[in-house]
Amino acid sequence: MGDAGARDEAQDDLAQLAAVAAGQLRGWQTAGVRRMTRGSGAEPAVETSPPVEAAVPTTTVPVAAVPVTSVPVAAAPVAATIATDVPVTPPPVVPAAGGGERESLDAVATAMDGCMRCALGATRTNLVFGVGNPRADVVFVGEAPGRDEDLKGEPFVGRAGQLLTDIIEKGMKLPRASVYICNTVKCRPPENRNPEAAELAACEPFLIRQLAAIRPRVIVALGKFAAQSLCRSEAPISRLRGNWHTYEGIKIMPTYHPAYLLRNPSAKREVWEDIRLVMAELGMSGNKNEDLLRGDPQ
Repeated sequence: MGDAGARDEAQDDLAQLAAVAAGQLRGWQTAGVRRMTRGSGAEPAVETSPPVEAAVPTTTVPVAAVPVTSVPVAAAPVAATIATDVPVTPPPVVPAAGGGERESLDAVATAMDGCMRCALGATRTNLVFGVGNPRADVVFVGEAPGRDEDLKGEPFVGRAGQLLTDIIEKGMKLPRASVYICNTVKCRPPENRNPEAAELAACEPFLIRQLAAIRPRVIVALGKFAAQSLCRSEAPISRLRGNWHTYEGIKIMPTYHPAYLLRNPSAKREVWEDIRLVMAELGMSGNKNEDLLRGDPQ
């Protein structure tokens, strides 16, 4: 082989060695080798990058890899806290016979607070909602508040109210607080005039709700306007009284208004007859003295 051939062969060997070295360097670089130092042995010593840089590729810790099921572990206690520490208060209701629910009288009164559904709202002193036992067997329904009732905000508190109290306590032998007393119209008409049809219509939805909340066994309608309104009749009170009628599924006994009895004491006998029918319907004995209501209340 000549000199030229030897040179060519040497160049080929060098090229091969260079290629091997380059490959080795690329391998070290991939492995994280930063520099090489000469050691005491035959092999060169190498220094690599810190393990975190070389051992934790970015693709091995994706955010999406966190299991979805791990998230609700923190959310569960929050839901429990809401259910336990901040209870939701339902609207006021009371148990009804048969397992249903009915509105409370307080809820009805709240709904009517500040009522301006008719012209009487602008002239009243107080809205006269009603008073008595919210679970009464008998409800007395009058026509409208008078002056005394308007000032106090309570039905039947004047002389007529005292006579009604006598009927309940002396005649029926019941505490007044054991019955419920209200009016078809909750605000006083000016100068104690008769309630107008529009005023009766504006108040009736609240009367229906009152009676639905109480669920009495008997209603005693006191006076012409209460009787005609509840009985859906234009017949005079003299014809309506002494006979049973119904209103919203509840039995009604119309009778004269106590204020009428103050002007016409002779009508007290008819009222006592009507009250005795109510007592019989309720299974009560009461006072058997028919002359009980002859005199004026003391």
